Amino acid sequence: MNLDEFEGARDDAAPIDMLESYFSAHGWQHERVGEDEIVAHVQGSWAQYELRSVWREEDHVLQFLGFPDIRVTADKHGVIYETIGLINEQLWLGHFEMWSSSGIVLFRHAALIEGSDDVSISLEQAEALVEAALDECERFYPVFQFVLWGGKSPKEAIAAALIETRGEA
Repeated sequence: MNLDEFEGARDDAAPIDMLESYFSAHGWQHERVGEDEIVAHVQGSWAQYELRSVWREEDHVLQFLGFPDIRVTADKHGVIYETIGLINEQLWLGHFEMWSSSGIVLFRHAALIEGSDDVSISLEQAEALVEAALDECERFYPVFQFVLWGGKSPKEAIAAALIETRGEA
């Protein structure tokens, strides 16, 4: 199924089912991890991203995680926490965090899906969840790299990575 067929075929579906259909329509490698979890792998401009979604039926919450393949060594935890704090000030949806035990940086957001026992999400909701995670991972990946590998301070890295360009080269 390609994206055009997908858009015309389904109005809404159970959250993990809709995401599975969305990933399939884009041709992204994905795998169901039980009934309530799915993992996909997407090649971005900067890195390959792991996208993971977990449905918590009892809370009606769909949690969406984007892993931009960034691992932080213990000696850099402090500067990355500062970087994450400055980045998160600029986000409207979701946030970045670092798992202290492993040094893995990730983007996380969740959606409260209201409904009765037959909870579903629309194509637009699935797209918004996925695109928000991918867009923010792509936008801020260079910031983390400038801090980790470029020796820049968090403020310098954000300023350098987020300059707005006009026109096309």
